[in-house]
Amino acid sequence: MTIDTFDAAGVKPSHWNLTSVIEQLRVSREATHNIRHQGRVRELPSREALQIIVNGLSAVLFPTHYGRPNLTDESIDYFVGDTLNTTLNRLTEQVRRGLQFSATEDLSDEAALTQQAHVITREFAANLPAIRALLVSDVHAAFSGDPAATSIAEIMLCYPGTIAILYYRLAHCLHRLGSPFLARLISDIGHSLTGIDIHPGAHIGGSFFIDHGTGVVIGETAILGQRVRLYQHVTLGAKRFPADDQGVLIKGVPRHPVVEDDVVIYAGATILGRITIGAGSTIGGNVWLTQSVPPNSNVSQAQMRSD
Repeated sequence: MTIDTFDAAGVKPSHWNLTSVIEQLRVSREATHNIRHQGRVRELPSREALQIIVNGLSAVLFPTHYGRPNLTDESIDYFVGDTLNTTLNRLTEQVRRGLQFSATEDLSDEAALTQQAHVITREFAANLPAIRALLVSDVHAAFSGDPAATSIAEIMLCYPGTIAILYYRLAHCLHRLGSPFLARLISDIGHSLTGIDIHPGAHIGGSFFIDHGTGVVIGETAILGQRVRLYQHVTLGAKRFPADDQGVLIKGVPRHPVVEDDVVIYAGATILGRITIGAGSTIGGNVWLTQSVPPNSNVSQAQMRSD
């Protein structure tokens, strides 16, 4: 006599037909639908580790705001040094993992990847004072640009635009230094936290302010000058995507707007293509813009409807 066994839900394990399912998944994974980079298994960067790293970098840049509020003049440098050392060691491993998905042939072996990861991390660390200077200019822009702001601390702790810009500036530096995959992951974490999507390849000048921020999108090849201000649901996007003779999209070509110094773009505006918004211009809410405008322009929705 055989005794049937059942799981907690009263179902026989054999009913899942696992052997066949596992075999078909292996065939899909290894052969028919293999999506692995260069066909190889690689250890992916960890989003959880990157979140810890960004938290550590934030604490290094602004110790009392994002680190420990009880730091003193005597302890602050020790805290920064210890946190920075630990964070950079963690970052090096994540950079190494990320390079596996964008490395050139001469970085295909482990020793070369590790060496290049150390070089990138060292250069990134050297850029941290300049990144902090830009972030401070961004915070001051927010404080001077928003009458509702009561303190710098409020800007840094309560404004999603400030958090998104912090993630962007860290990611942009890594992108520029040759770690684009890791930069993209950091940007996506910032996007998840704030609802603001800034590609790390975009170039954004100092004193940048995003007010409210939800739904803002800034594309990869966008260029923003100094003292630019955006409101919620602004899109700086591409109008079209050029393709080669085989219909494959051509990547990396300039396709997003150039926004010059001292431009304000109000909520819901959509600006598409490689056009230029001249310095000192104001773009009104819900404007759909696909053509360049000269400096000191004032573009409203009513004007766009009449064209």
